[in-house]
Amino acid sequence: MTLSGKRILLIISGGIAAYKSLDLIRRLRERGAEVRPVMTAAAQEFVTPLAVGALSASHVFTDLFSREDEQDVGHIRLARECDLVIVAPATADLMAKMASGLANDLASTILLATDRPVLLAPAMNPKMWAHPATRRNRKTLSSDGVRFVGPAAGEMAESGEAGEGRMAEPLEIVAAVEKLLNGGQKPLARRKAIVTSGPTHEPIDPVRYIANRSSGKQGHAIAAALAKLGAEVTLVSGPVTIPDPSGVRVIHVERAEEMRDAVLAALPADVAVMVAAVADWRVASAAGNKIKKKPGEAPPPLQLAENPDILKTIGHHPSRPTLVIGFAAETENVTENGRAKLERKGADYILANDVSHATGIMGGDRNRVKLIGRNGVEDWPDMDKEDVAAKLAARIADALSR
Repeated sequence: MTLSGKRILLIISGGIAAYKSLDLIRRLRERGAEVRPVMTAAAQEFVTPLAVGALSASHVFTDLFSREDEQDVGHIRLARECDLVIVAPATADLMAKMASGLANDLASTILLATDRPVLLAPAMNPKMWAHPATRRNRKTLSSDGVRFVGPAAGEMAESGEAGEGRMAEPLEIVAAVEKLLNGGQKPLARRKAIVTSGPTHEPIDPVRYIANRSSGKQGHAIAAALAKLGAEVTLVSGPVTIPDPSGVRVIHVERAEEMRDAVLAALPADVAVMVAAVADWRVASAAGNKIKKKPGEAPPPLQLAENPDILKTIGHHPSRPTLVIGFAAETENVTENGRAKLERKGADYILANDVSHATGIMGGDRNRVKLIGRNGVEDWPDMDKEDVAAKLAARIADALSR
C-alpha cells in the first residue's frame, strides 16, 4: 500500500464539496494511511461528524475549546503528530485566514501551528476563485510553501454556474499526496502505457480517403496526463493538427492497419487506452491514380473491407495489458451500447459519450462521458478534455496500485 504508515490530518471546511471528503477518507485508508479528521462548524452543515468518524475509524475533532481534547493542548498535538495536513475542501474564507495568520477556530489554529507540509484542495464559486483577493491569498500561501491540487473547471453543484472552482476529485488529491509523501515518486512510475488518438485515413485514391471525425484532443490529453503521473507512454496517433504532447513517445500513422501494428509492437504494457476514432472500413483496393468523374456516368462503386478491431485485438491478446480501456462515441442508447462494447471487446472500462450533437465534442475542448465498468456506470460532469484526462489518469493509477 502506497501510503502505509502515513499519518494524515484532514481538515474539512464548509462547502458543498465537503461530501467528496468522505470518498477521500476511504481512498486514503485503502492505501494504508491513518486519517485524523478535523471539521469546521460550517463543514458540519454539509456532512456529519458521525459519517466522517465512521469512515476514518477515528475521533473527529471539532472544537478548539473542547475540555476533553484540549486538556493536553490538543491542537498542537494534531498540528505536529502527522506527516501531512490536507485541507479538502479549502474555502475562500479558510484560505484568507491562513494567508493572514488568523487563528480563531480549531482548523485555522492547527494550520498556524503546524510545521508539516500542507496541501490545499480549493473549492468555491468561480467568481470567488477569480477574485483578486483570493488570487493574492493563493500567491501568499504558495510563497509560504503551501501546495495546491486543483481546482478544476466545471459546473458548480450549488449554483449551476460553470468555471474554475470545482474541488479536485479524491483520486487526484490522493495522487498529489502520494507524490508529496513518497519522495516525489509518481504513482505511475515504471508503468508502461499505450494510447491511441485521432482518426485514421483509409485511402480511396491518392487524394481521397475514408475517415471518422476526431481532433485527437482527448487522446493526446490522456497521454500527457499519464506521463505527468510518471508513466512511460507510447502514443500512436492518426493524422491530427495538434502538437505532440511533451514527455511522450509518439508514433504517427495514417491507416488502421498501421495503427494496429504500432500498438502491438508497443506491447507489453500495463495499460492501454484506445481513444482513436478508427475507421471501421477501408477500400478493399485503393486506386493508384485519382478517380476521375466522367460526365453522364455514375460514381464508381467502392468495395469495402473491414478494418482490424484494435481494441478487441488488445482486449483478447495473449500479452493483454492489466488494464484495457476503450472509448465509444454513440448517437443513441449510450449506456447500453457501451456495456455491449465492453463485453464484446474484452475491455475493463469503456468511456462512452453522446455525439449526436457532435459539434460540441468532436473537435471541441470539452467532453461529457460515462465511465462504464463491470460493476456499474459513473456519469462524469461536463469538463475540459484535460480534466477528463486527469481524472481518468488518476483512476488508472488507483486501479494499478491495487
